[in-house]
Amino acid sequence: MMLNINLRAKRFDNGCLAIKDLQFSARAGEFIAIVGPSGAGKSTLLNLIAGLDAAFEGDIEWQPPVTSTAANPNKPPQAPRLGYLFQESRLMPWLTVRQNLTLVCPTLGEAALAQWLDKVGLSGSAHLFPGQLSGGMQRRVALLRAFIVEPELLLMDEPFQSLDAPTAQQLRGLLFELWSQRQPTVLFVTHDLREALSLAQRILFLSPSPARIVSEHKVSRRGLCSTDDPQVNADYAALLNQYPQLLQGLHSPPKL
Repeated sequence: MMLNINLRAKRFDNGCLAIKDLQFSARAGEFIAIVGPSGAGKSTLLNLIAGLDAAFEGDIEWQPPVTSTAANPNKPPQAPRLGYLFQESRLMPWLTVRQNLTLVCPTLGEAALAQWLDKVGLSGSAHLFPGQLSGGMQRRVALLRAFIVEPELLLMDEPFQSLDAPTAQQLRGLLFELWSQRQPTVLFVTHDLREALSLAQRILFLSPSPARIVSEHKVSRRGLCSTDDPQVNADYAALLNQYPQLLQGLHSPPKL
C-alpha cells in the first residue's frame, strides 16, 4: 500500500502555520526517517498521518496494491492498520504488561504472548506493572504493543531519544529485526542523523516551521549498523560537508 502525502497547510487555532507545501510518498515496506530541527512540525506531521488531527488543508491518501484494486474496483481504499510509538512509552500504569498488550490485541493467547515477550527479551514479565520495569523495558513493551497488531504503517516519534546509548542501540536492533520480518512501512522521526543513517532506507530533511521537505537522501548501506559504524560516520561527514546547515533545515548550496 502506497502512502501519498500532500499537505498544503496545517494551521493551529491560534493561526500558527506549522506545515506548508509538504509532499512525499512512501512505498509499502519502506523505512523512512524524518529529520528536522526542534519545532519543525515533525510530531504534527505524524499526528496528521495517524488521523489524530483532521484540521489541515491537503490530502493524505492510501493507494492499495494494483491487484487489490483490480479485484475490487468499486471498493474505496481503506486506511492501513496503524502502529504508533510515541516519545514516551504511554503504557497504562494500572495495567500489567499482559493487560497493556491485550488491550490492543484482545485475541492474543498465552502462548503467543509468551513468544512475543521472549522475542523482545521480556520473558516472565507479563504480570509486572510498568512501574516495575526500567525505562528500556517499558520501551520494549511499547515497541511490542506497536508491532503486535501487525501494522501496515508504523509511526515512530523519537522513540529512543531518552535512553542510554547501549539500550537505544539494542532497541534499534530489535526494531530492525521486527521490521525485517513484518515489513511495515515505517516513518521514523529523529533528531539524530546518525540514527537515521543506521536504520532508514531514505531520509527526508525538514525545514524550520512551517515544515516542508528541503532535501532527500537515499541510504546506500544494506542491513542495520550501529550509530558509530565507520560507514555511518563517513556518510554523516559527507552530508554535512556538502550541506553544512542541513540539520538546521537549511539546504544551502553544496560546497564547491
